Amino acid sequence: METRLETSCGKIVGNERQDCLEFLGIPYAKAKRFSYGELVEGWEGELNATEFGPACPQYREFFPHLDVPERKFYHREFRDGLSFTYSEENGLNLNIYTPKEPGKYPVVIFIHGGGFNSMANCESYLDGASYAKRGIILVTINYRVGVFGYFSHEDIQKENGRDGNFGLDDQLLAVKWVKKNIASFGGDPENITLMGQSAGAMSIQLLCLSEKAQGLFQRAIMMSGAGCLPSFAQYKRPEKTREYWKEVMKIAGVENLQAFKELSVKEVLQAVETIKTQRKDNQSNTMPIVDGYLVKDDVAKIIKHPMKIDYLVGYTSCDMFTWVWGRMASKYAKKNGAYLYLFDIDAPGDDNKAFHSCDLRYAFGTLDKSWRPYDIEDHQVSELIIDYFASFIKTGDPNGKGRTPWKKGKTPLWFTKEGAEQRRAPTMRLLKNTLRGDPK
Repeated sequence: METRLETSCGKIVGNERQDCLEFLGIPYAKAKRFSYGELVEGWEGELNATEFGPACPQYREFFPHLDVPERKFYHREFRDGLSFTYSEENGLNLNIYTPKEPGKYPVVIFIHGGGFNSMANCESYLDGASYAKRGIILVTINYRVGVFGYFSHEDIQKENGRDGNFGLDDQLLAVKWVKKNIASFGGDPENITLMGQSAGAMSIQLLCLSEKAQGLFQRAIMMSGAGCLPSFAQYKRPEKTREYWKEVMKIAGVENLQAFKELSVKEVLQAVETIKTQRKDNQSNTMPIVDGYLVKDDVAKIIKHPMKIDYLVGYTSCDMFTWVWGRMASKYAKKNGAYLYLFDIDAPGDDNKAFHSCDLRYAFGTLDKSWRPYDIEDHQVSELIIDYFASFIKTGDPNGKGRTPWKKGKTPLWFTKEGAEQRRAPTMRLLKNTLRGDPK
């Protein structure tokens, strides 16, 4: 059934579901290739928001690499059976899931992971019904990734006074759009939480260090990505990444920025695929940089002065480099008075245990959308996690009646099949012994 709404941007039609209203594929910004985006102020006529919008261009469109075990694993986990479209022109869109009754609800904006190179706001683990039932609006966003999100060039610097970080800037624009317009959907613009996982969590941490994001949100949830700066993610200055991108341009057969802008998406991505076979520093060049604008200075300096907001952070027991995530997240939680969790539930159906990203379905109540044989206990833990998260989103405190008390600091709340218990994290040696590595 359709539902209609008059918003600050114009009329919009969405879907009425059993437990929520959903408005899908809403454009929040427009941007040309290798240019910074501009907020969408409105649209003409009635916007049809009944279907997901396109994802931002990425390697998966032409080069899915499903012969690679890890890629095949995550495809089956979150994308199998779904169809995706991709668009440079219309990829900067977001989805809004709201309670059915009018109100002034807290808002949580989810920033997806994907190694800064992939994924979208409509992967199968995402859904807002569980939060809408608890009186919370969920927003899921797209942002530019890979070469389109983190390319750098001196001509961009000359034109804009800054360089690169298009993907990070998109995230900031999405938060600004939500703050400006969410009241039309029943949201409270003064009660916004950012939530992200992996690269999404790392992005949130950068936004929490940026003066450009001050006052835009009140809380942050970082899943498998908190505290990883600067020891794990060594963000470079743009002058250190430009040589890499010039090599990509050379492979693509162009000599200047304008010519690179005029290539097709496939031609650009093909050049990136080629350089991946020639160099080993691809990941470090396709991620945020110290641009002097959003990321003002070296992270080792600015991480000492994060926003004074509420934090909730966590990791899984068989995450990628679990002992690293655990040590960094614990340190971050202690220093910043964050609530810390450790997710220790083995995913049923194979031997990959509590792999990187396995907590996502629990956090969004989407276990039934998976091929895995989750049981009643898994569903009970999922409800428990969402209850904790929902309370934190509403008030900054995850605690509530009937739940194990959760205290701030480096001692995590440990999620198991039996529920939750706050106790000391396993030693780093134990974590190393249980680590299975990337899922195969």
